[in-house]
Amino acid sequence: MPVKVIGLIELTDQAAFEQYRSQVGQTVALYKGSIHARGIVNELFWNELDCAPFSTFVELHFSSKEDAHAWAHSPEYQALVATRNQAMKLTLFSASIQAM
Repeated sequence: MPVKVIGLIELTDQAAFEQYRSQVGQTVALYKGSIHARGIVNELFWNELDCAPFSTFVELHFSSKEDAHAWAHSPEYQALVATRNQAMKLTLFSASIQAM
């Protein structure tokens, strides 16, 4: 079953972000994933869960939850975590896509 991975992002260091961004796509592709969308949050309608502030997002697609999990915990991605932590604050989660 296809899975989306959604990242809610608050950038903290633009230079570190550019370094991270130039490398992360390669790690996603290694695990049969793709970067589907990146964008800026225009308006937050509700925040009843008290999420930390975020101004941008990313949406990744993977063939399965196993592929998404393998990517998130892979040595290739883990090698980028220090740069990611410098670049941003991140909430990252996966969601199964349900047929309507």
